[in-house]
Amino acid sequence: MIELYTAATPNGWKVSILLEELGLPYTVRPISLQDGQQHEPWYVKLNPNGRIPTIVDKDAGDFTVFESGAILIYLADKAGRLLPSDPKGRSEVIQWVMFQMGGIGPMQGQAHVFVRYAPEKIPFAIDRYKNETLRLYRVLDNRLADRDYLCGDYSIADIAAWPWVRIHGWAEVEIDNMPHLQRWLDRVGERPAVQKGVGVPGEVDPEAQRKWIEAFRAGVV
Repeated sequence: MIELYTAATPNGWKVSILLEELGLPYTVRPISLQDGQQHEPWYVKLNPNGRIPTIVDKDAGDFTVFESGAILIYLADKAGRLLPSDPKGRSEVIQWVMFQMGGIGPMQGQAHVFVRYAPEKIPFAIDRYKNETLRLYRVLDNRLADRDYLCGDYSIADIAAWPWVRIHGWAEVEIDNMPHLQRWLDRVGERPAVQKGVGVPGEVDPEAQRKWIEAFRAGVV
């Protein structure tokens, strides 16, 4: 059994989507970011970085894994699916997971901050992070020009990137001129496990979102 500590964010959705795809049994422990639960001592013992998601593999002696990319690799290895076993195929998938972890996540995350959360609008920062997110999306669009998924077959590379691209509008980044990316976004989004996974730990309601923004500005998140 996997214990999943998570919240309704792109990084959280990655793991719940993968758990649904793999059919692994898991329980959900929602973490209230706006209330600062991710900084509480009991949670920091599990995740020293004080962020979500985190998993605890009860079947492996309460083995704990944090960082969403590391969790994807661990779970895919555990189930023997969605990550090739041959060295070249495995490397290719992990490269695109790292592309999301080191590029799309940080850049789009900063776009969210300066577009939505910052108490004052800073045009330079907004343009900087929106433009870099757009550039990274073009890399994805080019990659998908001659394939259905990032590495040919559906894999954790797609699961890593999809939750972020899904909310491109939150960063005010448009993808109307990226047909390959759009088709991929729709294709992945049609999968039943993906649809179920983005509902974990629950739907985002406007009031919770407002409180999250207030908490972010107060330095709680």
